Amino acid sequence: MTVDHLAMASLTTTTAAAAAATSASRLLPSSSSSISRLSLSSSSSSSSLKCLRSSPLVSHLFLQQAQRGGLRHVTKTRFSTKCYASDPTQLKSAREDIKELLSTKFCHPIMVRLGWHDAGTYNKDIEEWPQRGGANGSLKFEVELKHGANAGLVNALKLLQPIKDKYSGVTYADLFQLASATAIEEAGGPKIPMKYGRVDVTGPEQCPEEGRLPDAGPPSPAQHLRDVFYRMGLNDKEIVALSGAHTLGRSRPERSGWGKPETKYTKDGPGAPGGQSWTAQWLKFDNSYFKDIKERKDAELLVLPTDAALFEDPSFKVYAEKYAADQEAFFKDYAEAHAKLSNGGAKFDPPEGFSLDGSPAGATPEKFVAAKYSSGKSELSDSMRQKIRAEYESFGGSPDKPLPTNYFLNIMIVVGVLAILSYLAGN
Repeated sequence: MTVDHLAMASLTTTTAAAAAATSASRLLPSSSSSISRLSLSSSSSSSSLKCLRSSPLVSHLFLQQAQRGGLRHVTKTRFSTKCYASDPTQLKSAREDIKELLSTKFCHPIMVRLGWHDAGTYNKDIEEWPQRGGANGSLKFEVELKHGANAGLVNALKLLQPIKDKYSGVTYADLFQLASATAIEEAGGPKIPMKYGRVDVTGPEQCPEEGRLPDAGPPSPAQHLRDVFYRMGLNDKEIVALSGAHTLGRSRPERSGWGKPETKYTKDGPGAPGGQSWTAQWLKFDNSYFKDIKERKDAELLVLPTDAALFEDPSFKVYAEKYAADQEAFFKDYAEAHAKLSNGGAKFDPPEGFSLDGSPAGATPEKFVAAKYSSGKSELSDSMRQKIRAEYESFGGSPDKPLPTNYFLNIMIVVGVLAILSYLAGN
């Protein structure tokens, strides 16, 4: 949805109220023609009012008046505002549906794998999107699902498709990453500092070529892991931390060529029985993967060549030993690495992404210091700029405006308008 114009007309017939409306309109970027050119079509009014309601600077000034009928004489008024690649409200609802899906289908491992394989095609040396790969929803296309490394992921897509159909305002790219992070958290893992707003590719011709994902049994496992993950901008610590997600799930020989058809840990499920797991409790996210690989006491548990490399390569071993001994350290490093993998190569709208927790993605709440935002040569922090920019864009503003000055000017205008309206109400 693009930003057109937001204007005000005939809010009231009194001169004072008209003056208030004129002052308030200075809050909103508009052309000279927008004052007389309002159109509220039935097809756009609902989403427009919804987007307007999210802006605290305009909600009380305009929405209550519109809902009481203040705009009843305006027959053609079009409100429009910038909407993100995914609708935040729908994403939150989709997250709850995913939790329900996980609790009934026990599909945590394949959801993690789906998110990883959509994101794991990223190549940091390619600048153009979507050629660089990354989490862009390309796994929804059959041509990529048929890649050898993606065997079986069509089942994950089938599980998520009803949720995608229910929440059409959510992109596949965001849905895959939401499902992956939620699966980790619901299995007892750490809270992932996720951000959303990923843009989807539009056609199968935009899918990456086959061969970008890691192989389980390459000739030189440690070097292979570095070749693949370094290409994505990840380091040795992040490679080992991400490998720890194998604490979830099973390897099925009919899909990957690795593992036993079944073990004492998998023969009865939950979910579809069979396969060989890396850990005994393969639906619980903890650090047992590192402990089991280090000890190798249970022949029923899977150890791939790339798993063994974590304790054979000197650099990898430092982190593998650490995580085997310290689950808290593993959780911390894993959460950061998961988020980094999920974001690599993705195209976000808004560019900084957004969090489902209501704060700027990846940011911690910033303590307000008045002198920092008053005057002089002090610069606004990035997180504060993002907050102000999001406020402007929510009703058509430009992110290139001098944000600090306009931000406080808008506050002054709102206070002035409220004072005038309060005076009129008192009389």
